[in-house]
Amino acid sequence: MRIELEKRASPSQAYALLSPVIALALTLVAGAILFAALGKDPAHALYVLFIGPLTEIWSLHELAVKAAPLIMIGVGLSVCYRCNNWNIGAEGQLVIGAITGSIIPVLFNDWHSPLVLPLMLVMGMIGGALYAAIPAFLKAQTNTNEILTSLMLVYVAQLFLDWMVRGPWRDPEGFNFPVTRQFQDEAILPELLDSGRANLGIVFAILAAFAIWFMMRYTLKGFEIKVIGASERAGRFAGFSRKGMIWFSMMLSGALAGLAGICEVSGVINKLQPEISPGYGFTAIIVAFLGRLNPLGVIVAGLVLGLTYLGGEGAQIELNISDKVVRVFQGMLLFFVLACDTLSIYRVRLSLARAAREA
Repeated sequence: MRIELEKRASPSQAYALLSPVIALALTLVAGAILFAALGKDPAHALYVLFIGPLTEIWSLHELAVKAAPLIMIGVGLSVCYRCNNWNIGAEGQLVIGAITGSIIPVLFNDWHSPLVLPLMLVMGMIGGALYAAIPAFLKAQTNTNEILTSLMLVYVAQLFLDWMVRGPWRDPEGFNFPVTRQFQDEAILPELLDSGRANLGIVFAILAAFAIWFMMRYTLKGFEIKVIGASERAGRFAGFSRKGMIWFSMMLSGALAGLAGICEVSGVINKLQPEISPGYGFTAIIVAFLGRLNPLGVIVAGLVLGLTYLGGEGAQIELNISDKVVRVFQGMLLFFVLACDTLSIYRVRLSLARAAREA
């Protein structure tokens, strides 16, 4: 007996639209089983994880803080994945964006000007884009697998950040802790309201999502992305450049990851330290697919995954569980999203005759 995937003649549009909802429901069921296996009340655990964080005003501010980098990075990755360029290294691009964007507040700490923050944001985007250009160059010129190169560069970026904050950029008045000096007021991202920590990062994220949505829907570049993603051969006949699309999509996603990095440092941490991200660059991959590679869908998916981070912090305290449980939860969500998407296009078929003939 052989299990095969057979392409459906006419995939159901209704099932395709409901696929993320079904995946989320299956994740909740699997999560309940996971918590039961850990000896926790599943209903209470899921309440703490998903409902509890929404009951307080300050939690909504924290949700905006968590969701902002996920939305920014997820929007960029959705463009990459729509044209079959698999950027897995957004976490490294986030780190490099944070480093390059922090050059001014770290090295020119005495410069007080309204230009400081805009320059930081621009430099963060440039740093992320240039770092993403490395796997883009390798794929465009040598056909190197961008999954491997972009992923390996994540660890290079993290080690480079660790070296910088322990060496050249370490605060001389920081009691030998591996951190840079605190950013001056001009280098800190303004908060939206006085009563919480939500900052302009969430505004940048939503604006980026709508800008990319407009590009994908109404511009020639968006049409080019869709054509090359559907058929590279058709793209060549239309006169579109495969190499140009590699450069464009990778550097765009890198720029948005870099923007997320400098917004995280400037708006939340206010200095560089060895750890500046709990894995936003990897979680944003789930966000992109849960949002169906649609920038507006990414906004909703970013809020959902941001809720898992926020609820996970509460669950660690209230349920006394490891933060790795939240990672498992996110991994299950990605698994079910991909499984539901696959089964919306293919159906499972048991092939008995072919297996008998081969035997």
